[in-house]
Amino acid sequence: MPEDLNWAVGGEAGDGIDSTGKIFAQALSRAGRHVFTSKDFASRIRGGYTAYKVRTSVDRVESVVDRLDILIALTQRTVDENLDELHEDSIIIYDGERSMMSDFEAPGEMTGLDVPLKALAEDAGGAIMRNIVALGAACEVADFNIEYLDESLEKRFGGKGEAIVDNNKEAARLGAEYVREEYDLSTPYDLETTDNDYVLLNGDEAIGMGAIAGGCRFYAGYPITPATDVMEYLKGRVENYGGVVVQAEDELSAINMALGAARAGARSMTATSGPGIDLMAETFGLVATSETPLVICNVMRSGPSTGMPTKQEQGDLTAMLHGGHGEVPRFVLAPTNISECFHKTVEAFNLAEKYQLPVYLTADLSLAVTEQTFEPEEFDMDAVEIDRGKVVDEDNIDEWTNQKGQFQPHAITDDGISPRAFPGTEDGAHMSTGLEHDELGRRTEDTEMRVKQVDKRDRKVETAIEREDFDYREYGDADADTLVISWGSNEGAMREAIGYLDEEDLDVRFISVPYIFPRPDLSEEIDAADDVIVVECNATGQFADLIEHDALTRVERINKYNGVRFKADELAEDIKAALGETAEVEA
Repeated sequence: MPEDLNWAVGGEAGDGIDSTGKIFAQALSRAGRHVFTSKDFASRIRGGYTAYKVRTSVDRVESVVDRLDILIALTQRTVDENLDELHEDSIIIYDGERSMMSDFEAPGEMTGLDVPLKALAEDAGGAIMRNIVALGAACEVADFNIEYLDESLEKRFGGKGEAIVDNNKEAARLGAEYVREEYDLSTPYDLETTDNDYVLLNGDEAIGMGAIAGGCRFYAGYPITPATDVMEYLKGRVENYGGVVVQAEDELSAINMALGAARAGARSMTATSGPGIDLMAETFGLVATSETPLVICNVMRSGPSTGMPTKQEQGDLTAMLHGGHGEVPRFVLAPTNISECFHKTVEAFNLAEKYQLPVYLTADLSLAVTEQTFEPEEFDMDAVEIDRGKVVDEDNIDEWTNQKGQFQPHAITDDGISPRAFPGTEDGAHMSTGLEHDELGRRTEDTEMRVKQVDKRDRKVETAIEREDFDYREYGDADADTLVISWGSNEGAMREAIGYLDEEDLDVRFISVPYIFPRPDLSEEIDAADDVIVVECNATGQFADLIEHDALTRVERINKYNGVRFKADELAEDIKAALGETAEVEA
C-alpha cells in the first residue's frame, strides 16, 4: 500500500472542479489525514482544462509528486494531461455517456471504471450532482469511510437547506454502491483515518488571517488573480474587529486609499499581483518618502503583461527590490510555506510601523491557491505581538518639537526613525508631502537637508539589520558538500526532495530564505560547499543573481518557468542532473 494517495479530478472550467476537489480535501482533513492540494486552471470562466489534485497521507505532505493513483476524468483531455503520472495501479473514474472506454486504455494495465455519473445524479435529485457521485465512487475505490464525505457536504451545502444536503449525500452513496456492485475491485488503496484535528487553509487565507491577527483594520484592493482571496477572506471577518474592506475601482485607487488609512493611524494593507504592482509604483515612492507604514501584498503569477494569470511564477523579485522612481528604502518578505504566510504577515505590519516604511509581502500562485493541513497550534493568535513603533502622544510629544513648539514628524535621528503622531494627538499637527521636505514636513530643495533626509530614510534599513533577525531556515545535512538555496514556495518540494536524494545516498544542505531584503549573508555557507544550486520559478534566475552578487561567486541554477510549480521528485531529478548523477527517482 502506498504511504500516500494521489487523487485528482479534471474537466473543463465551469464543471465545478474546484468545489469538488475542496469537498474531498475537507473530508480527508476531517478524517485526520494530512492534505496538500494543487490546482491547474485556465484563465477563463467556461472551457479550458482545469484540475484539482489532492495528495494525502497520515504523515505531513508538503508537495505534489508525479504520480496519480485515482483520477476522476470528466473529459478525455483530463487523461491526456495526466498520462505521464498514471501507472499500472491507477484507477480512472469516468462517465461512459461522455467518453468511450477505448479513450482510457493508453497507459499499461490501469483500470477504467465506467460510472453513469449523470444518470445516478439525476436519480439523487439533479444532474448537477454528478461530481458528488464521482466522489462517492472514489471513496469506494480508496476504501475511505463515506461518512467523512457527509461532514464535508454538510459544511458545503448546509446553508442551502437540509434537502440539498440529503440529495448530495444520496448522490455520493449511489456512486459508491455502483462501484461496489458492478466492479470486483482489488486495489492497494486503503485510506487510514486518525483522531487528529487539522486546520485546512490556503496561503491567501493565511495572509488574511495574519492580517487580522496583526491588527490590520483597513484593506483596499482590486480583484486580480491570484490575490483576490485575500480580500475575500477579510471581507465579513475584519469587520468583526472594527475593520473595513473596500473594493477599489483600480489598483491606483487601492494603494492610495490604503495610504490614506495608514496616515490616519490604522494598520493598513492592499494586495495585488504583478500588473497591480506596476500601477502602484508611484504611490509606493510616496509611502516611503512620507514615512508611512504600509503593507503591500504581491501574489505573483506568470508575466510579463497579462502573461498567464492563473499559472505559477516568481518573476517579480527584481521589480519589488528596485521598482519605483528614485531610490526607495523598503522591506521585502517572502513566506516559504502557508503557515509562514500567517506569521510573516504579522511581521510585515510590525516592520512597517517600527521603521515607517513600505513592506512588500510576496507570495505566489502556488502558495495562494494550495490548501494544506496544519495543527491549529501553528496559528496561535494569543502569541502574536504587535509593535507600533515610535508612536508619540501628549505625554512625550514635547521631546520632538522645535524651539517654536512645532512637531517634527521627519526629525533627523541616529537610527533614522522619526516620531509618529496619530491625527488628533495634542500638539501633533503636522504635514507630509511627496516632495523632499525638512523635519517639519515642509517642502524644500535645500541641498544639505536633501542629503540628510535621504540618509535618514536609508538608515532605517541599516537599523533594522542591526535589530531584527533576518535569518534563514536550514534542512538536510549541515555538513553536506552540496548546498541548495531557495526562496518562497519552493521550500516544501525541496524538503521532500531531500528525502528522495537521501535514499540514493546523496546528502544535501538546504537553506530556505524568507527575507529578500534585507537578506542574510550566505557567503560562509557558500564557501563551505563544493556545489551551490539556487532553485526558483523564473527564467533569468533573479534570486541567483542576488546570491552571486552577495557572495562574489558563480552558482548553478535550476529554473522553472512553464507555469507549473516544482514537484518533489522532479526537483530531486533536477538536482541530480546538476550534480552529474543519472539514477531515476521514483515517487
